[in-house]
Amino acid sequence: MCGRFQLTASPEAIAQHFQLSRLPKYQPSYNIAPARKILCIVELEDKSLKAVNLFWGLVPSWSKDTKNSHHLINARAETIREKPSFRAAFQKRRCLVVAQGFYEWQKLNSGKQAFHIHRQDNQLFAFAGLWEQWQHEVETLYSCTIITTAANELMQPIHERMPVIIPAGCYHDWLNITSNTDDAYDLLENSAYANMVTTPIGDWVNNPRHDDIRCIEPTVK
Repeated sequence: MCGRFQLTASPEAIAQHFQLSRLPKYQPSYNIAPARKILCIVELEDKSLKAVNLFWGLVPSWSKDTKNSHHLINARAETIREKPSFRAAFQKRRCLVVAQGFYEWQKLNSGKQAFHIHRQDNQLFAFAGLWEQWQHEVETLYSCTIITTAANELMQPIHERMPVIIPAGCYHDWLNITSNTDDAYDLLENSAYANMVTTPIGDWVNNPRHDDIRCIEPTVK
Protein backbone atom coordinates (compact mmCIF):
# COMPACT_ATOMS: atom_id res chain seq x y z
CA MET A 1 0.00 0.00 0.00
CA CYS A 2 1.00 3.65 0.17
CA GLY A 3 -0.05 5.39 3.36
CA ARG A 4 2.65 7.98 3.89
CA PHE A 5 4.97 9.96 1.62
CA GLN A 6 7.24 13.01 1.37
CA LEU A 7 7.28 16.16 -0.78
CA THR A 8 9.58 19.02 0.18
CA ALA A 9 10.75 20.35 -3.21
CA SER A 10 10.44 24.04 -4.02
CA PRO A 11 7.48 25.27 -6.10
CA GLU A 12 10.00 26.28 -8.76
CA ALA A 13 11.43 22.76 -8.98
CA ILE A 14 7.93 21.26 -9.24
CA ALA A 15 6.92 23.72 -11.95
CA GLN A 16 10.03 22.90 -13.96
CA HIS A 17 9.65 19.13 -13.61
CA PHE A 18 6.02 19.10 -14.71
CA GLN A 19 6.33 22.02 -17.15
CA LEU A 20 3.71 24.07 -15.33
CA SER A 21 2.93 27.62 -16.42
CA ARG A 22 2.24 28.66 -12.81
CA LEU A 23 4.01 27.85 -9.58
CA PRO A 24 1.98 25.43 -7.44
CA LYS A 25 0.63 26.42 -4.04
CA TYR A 26 1.13 23.62 -1.55
CA GLN A 27 2.38 22.79 1.93
CA PRO A 28 5.77 20.98 1.88
CA SER A 29 5.92 18.01 4.24
CA TYR A 30 8.25 15.20 5.23
CA ASN A 31 5.34 13.13 6.51
CA ILE A 32 2.21 13.37 4.36
CA ALA A 33 -0.64 11.25 5.71
CA PRO A 34 -4.15 10.51 4.41
CA ALA A 35 -7.10 12.86 5.02
CA ARG A 36 -5.18 15.98 4.02
CA LYS A 37 -4.76 17.95 0.81
CA ILE A 38 -1.97 16.67 -1.42
CA LEU A 39 -0.45 18.14 -4.58
CA CYS A 40 -1.62 16.53 -7.81
CA ILE A 41 -1.27 17.23 -11.53
CA VAL A 42 -4.19 17.15 -13.95
CA GLU A 43 -4.37 17.81 -17.68
CA LEU A 44 -6.51 20.64 -19.08
CA GLU A 45 -8.41 20.61 -22.37
CA ASP A 46 -5.53 22.38 -24.15
CA LYS A 47 -3.18 19.56 -22.98
CA SER A 48 -1.33 21.84 -20.55
CA LEU A 49 -0.78 20.61 -17.00
CA LYS A 50 -2.16 22.21 -13.86
CA ALA A 51 -1.25 21.66 -10.20
CA VAL A 52 -4.21 21.19 -7.83
CA ASN A 53 -4.62 20.24 -4.19
CA LEU A 54 -6.88 17.22 -3.67
CA PHE A 55 -8.12 15.50 -0.51
CA TRP A 56 -6.30 12.19 -0.06
CA GLY A 57 -8.99 9.55 0.32
CA LEU A 58 -11.28 9.06 -2.66
CA VAL A 59 -14.97 9.85 -2.33
CA PRO A 60 -16.91 8.55 -5.36
CA SER A 61 -19.45 10.96 -6.83
CA TRP A 62 -22.30 8.59 -5.93
CA SER A 63 -21.38 8.29 -2.22
CA LYS A 64 -24.02 9.39 0.27
CA ASP A 65 -21.36 11.03 2.46
CA THR A 66 -17.58 11.34 2.89
CA LYS A 67 -17.21 9.10 5.95
CA ASN A 68 -15.48 6.17 4.21
CA SER A 69 -12.78 8.10 2.36
CA HIS A 70 -10.09 6.59 4.62
CA HIS A 71 -10.84 3.20 3.04
CA LEU A 72 -9.98 4.51 -0.42
CA ILE A 73 -6.56 6.12 -0.02
CA ASN A 74 -5.27 3.40 -2.39
CA ALA A 75 -6.73 1.66 -5.44
CA ARG A 76 -5.48 -1.75 -6.52
CA ALA A 77 -4.29 -1.69 -10.13
CA GLU A 78 -5.65 -5.18 -10.66
CA THR A 79 -9.26 -4.09 -10.11
CA ILE A 80 -9.52 -0.38 -11.03
CA ARG A 81 -11.27 -1.21 -14.32
CA GLU A 82 -14.04 -3.19 -12.60
CA LYS A 83 -14.64 -1.74 -9.12
CA PRO A 84 -17.45 0.85 -9.04
CA SER A 85 -15.40 3.12 -6.75
CA PHE A 86 -12.64 3.51 -9.35
CA ARG A 87 -13.97 2.46 -12.76
CA ALA A 88 -15.28 5.84 -13.93
CA ALA A 89 -12.32 7.74 -12.51
CA PHE A 90 -9.87 5.48 -14.34
CA GLN A 91 -11.67 6.19 -17.60
CA LYS A 92 -12.11 9.94 -17.18
CA ARG A 93 -10.23 11.37 -14.19
CA ARG A 94 -6.60 10.26 -13.97
CA CYS A 95 -4.02 12.38 -12.17
CA LEU A 96 -0.41 12.40 -11.04
CA VAL A 97 0.42 12.62 -7.33
CA VAL A 98 3.62 14.60 -6.83
CA ALA A 99 6.23 13.04 -4.52
CA GLN A 100 9.92 12.83 -3.64
CA GLY A 101 9.76 9.67 -1.58
CA PHE A 102 7.41 7.37 0.26
CA TYR A 103 7.55 5.23 3.40
CA GLU A 104 6.93 1.57 4.00
CA TRP A 105 7.41 -0.64 7.04
CA GLN A 106 9.05 -4.07 6.99
CA LYS A 107 7.68 -6.54 9.53
CA LEU A 108 10.40 -8.14 11.67
CA ASN A 109 10.32 -10.45 14.66
CA SER A 110 11.60 -7.53 16.74
CA GLY A 111 9.02 -5.05 15.42
CA LYS A 112 8.91 -2.93 12.28
CA GLN A 113 11.70 -1.30 10.27
CA ALA A 114 10.79 1.89 8.42
CA PHE A 115 12.14 2.51 4.92
CA HIS A 116 12.31 5.67 2.82
CA ILE A 117 11.91 4.77 -0.86
CA HIS A 118 13.19 7.46 -3.19
CA ARG A 119 15.05 8.13 -6.40
CA GLN A 120 18.81 7.74 -6.32
CA ASP A 121 19.16 11.45 -7.11
CA ASN A 122 16.35 12.41 -4.66
CA GLN A 123 14.49 14.17 -7.46
CA LEU A 124 10.76 14.42 -8.03
CA PHE A 125 8.55 11.66 -9.40
CA ALA A 126 4.80 11.00 -9.63
CA PHE A 127 2.43 8.28 -8.46
CA ALA A 128 -0.42 7.17 -10.69
CA GLY A 129 -3.62 8.57 -9.22
CA LEU A 130 -7.34 8.94 -9.78
CA TRP A 131 -9.54 11.86 -8.73
CA GLU A 132 -13.23 12.46 -8.14
CA GLN A 133 -15.67 15.31 -7.55
CA TRP A 134 -18.27 14.73 -4.83
CA GLN A 135 -21.09 17.19 -4.32
CA HIS A 136 -23.97 17.35 -1.85
CA GLU A 137 -26.14 20.48 -1.68
CA VAL A 138 -23.64 23.34 -1.25
CA GLU A 139 -20.67 21.13 -0.30
CA THR A 140 -18.12 20.07 -2.95
CA LEU A 141 -15.07 17.86 -2.35
CA TYR A 142 -12.31 17.04 -4.81
CA SER A 143 -10.52 13.88 -3.70
CA CYS A 144 -7.96 11.39 -4.96
CA THR A 145 -6.43 7.97 -4.48
CA ILE A 146 -3.00 6.46 -5.24
CA ILE A 147 -2.87 3.31 -7.37
CA THR A 148 -0.88 0.36 -5.99
CA THR A 149 0.29 -2.91 -7.47
CA ALA A 150 2.13 -6.08 -6.47
CA ALA A 151 5.63 -5.44 -5.18
CA ASN A 152 8.54 -5.90 -7.55
CA GLU A 153 11.94 -7.37 -6.69
CA LEU A 154 13.08 -4.15 -5.03
CA MET A 155 10.07 -3.87 -2.73
CA GLN A 156 9.24 -7.52 -1.99
CA PRO A 157 11.58 -7.78 1.04
CA ILE A 158 9.76 -4.80 2.59
CA HIS A 159 6.08 -5.12 1.64
CA GLU A 160 3.83 -7.07 -0.71
CA ARG A 161 2.34 -3.92 -2.31
CA MET A 162 3.80 -0.69 -3.70
CA PRO A 163 2.51 2.52 -5.31
CA VAL A 164 2.64 2.78 -9.09
CA ILE A 165 5.14 5.34 -10.39
CA ILE A 166 4.55 6.84 -13.84
CA PRO A 167 7.75 7.48 -15.86
CA ALA A 168 8.30 11.18 -16.56
CA GLY A 169 8.13 10.61 -20.30
CA CYS A 170 4.64 9.13 -19.93
CA TYR A 171 2.93 11.83 -17.88
CA HIS A 172 0.76 13.04 -20.77
CA ASP A 173 -0.01 9.47 -21.82
CA TRP A 174 -1.37 8.73 -18.36
CA LEU A 175 -3.37 11.96 -18.09
CA ASN A 176 -4.80 11.87 -21.63
CA ILE A 177 -8.38 10.64 -21.18
CA THR A 178 -9.05 10.65 -24.93
CA SER A 179 -6.59 7.82 -25.52
CA ASN A 180 -7.33 4.10 -25.31
CA THR A 181 -7.68 3.09 -21.65
CA ASP A 182 -5.74 -0.10 -22.41
CA ASP A 183 -2.73 2.09 -23.21
CA ALA A 184 -3.11 3.88 -19.89
CA TYR A 185 -3.41 0.57 -18.05
CA ASP A 186 -0.17 -0.64 -19.64
CA LEU A 187 1.63 2.25 -17.89
CA LEU A 188 1.04 0.56 -14.53
CA GLU A 189 3.89 -1.90 -15.12
CA ASN A 190 6.32 0.17 -13.01
CA SER A 191 9.37 0.52 -15.21
CA ALA A 192 10.10 3.74 -13.28
CA TYR A 193 11.28 1.74 -10.26
CA ALA A 194 14.62 1.12 -11.98
CA ASN A 195 15.90 4.40 -10.48
CA MET A 196 14.52 3.88 -6.97
CA VAL A 197 16.41 2.89 -3.82
CA THR A 198 15.25 1.78 -0.36
CA THR A 199 16.90 3.44 2.64
CA PRO A 200 16.32 2.16 6.21
CA ILE A 201 15.40 5.04 8.52
CA GLY A 202 14.64 5.57 12.19
CA ASP A 203 11.26 5.40 13.89
CA TRP A 204 10.73 9.18 14.01
CA VAL A 205 8.55 8.92 10.91
CA ASN A 206 6.21 6.44 12.60
CA ASN A 207 4.31 9.30 14.23
CA PRO A 208 2.41 11.22 11.51
CA ARG A 209 2.63 14.36 13.62
CA HIS A 210 6.41 14.40 13.19
CA ASP A 211 7.23 16.54 10.17
CA ASP A 212 10.89 17.45 9.77
CA ILE A 213 14.07 16.16 8.15
CA ARG A 214 14.51 13.53 10.87
CA CYS A 215 11.78 11.55 9.09
CA ILE A 216 14.20 10.64 6.27
CA GLU A 217 17.46 10.34 8.22
CA PRO A 218 19.11 6.95 7.54
CA THR A 219 19.72 4.64 10.46
CA VAL A 220 23.29 4.42 11.68
CA LYS A 221 24.83 1.02 10.97
